[in-house]
Amino acid sequence: MSLPTFVTDDPFTAPGTVTLGEDAAHHMRVRRLESGVRVGLVDGAGTRGEGVLTQLAKRHAIVSVESAERVAAAPAVHLLVPVADKDRMLWLAEKATELSLTSWRPVLYRRSKHVNPRGEGTTFQQKVRSRMAGALEQSHGAWLPVTFPEASLEHAIAGRPPGVAYVLDQGARPLFDALGPALEGPLRAGQGIPAVTLAVGPEGGFEPTELATLEASGFARVSLARNVLRFETAALAGLVAVRATLDWMAATFHDAGAAGGESTT
Repeated sequence: MSLPTFVTDDPFTAPGTVTLGEDAAHHMRVRRLESGVRVGLVDGAGTRGEGVLTQLAKRHAIVSVESAERVAAAPAVHLLVPVADKDRMLWLAEKATELSLTSWRPVLYRRSKHVNPRGEGTTFQQKVRSRMAGALEQSHGAWLPVTFPEASLEHAIAGRPPGVAYVLDQGARPLFDALGPALEGPLRAGQGIPAVTLAVGPEGGFEPTELATLEASGFARVSLARNVLRFETAALAGLVAVRATLDWMAATFHDAGAAGGESTT
């Protein structure tokens, strides 16, 4: 049976102690945990460990850390998600965390302005972070996505990290046709796996000028399905496809390199 696991905002080492905040303390009381029980810990930045709950108060909990290990980050996948219906954005934030999303950047598209209630502002950003933390605890991951405040399309593009970039657009070239060759070249050259950025449009689709801006900035148009997908479906399907491809290619090239006496990653 897996340990109850909690995200801490503070880094931790073993041996040592870490103080968890009010949300974690509340969840512990709901789960009727008591002093002396073993718990899992994760800092969202690649450290995972275990310890013993030594104090549970109303607004905090103290854990004595007994072990800690570093976990390598998955190959990077970044998401430009539309500012949209807040409940659907929160659902997507949970699922994206389970799939080891690297960063989450909301974009204020023109059609985002017509959505009500939409997910934006500081309070909503805190809700996104809370949902992601809960998903990380449940999935036993080690890395929280880096979250950014909502931004214009131009600012979101300017903040894109190096790597390959795709914009999901129904009717375009299939994603797998584009993704495989884009990843294989750098891997064969011994350059490692490039980061992948996915841009997902708002309900109703991109404005033509927005799509043109993305293409001019190096985003290749790709598609996922025959039908038009809602934004959260498109984002999740795209993330699953990219994550599975990255992990498969990383394993394949690593195994091939090991068989040949050297690693290509």
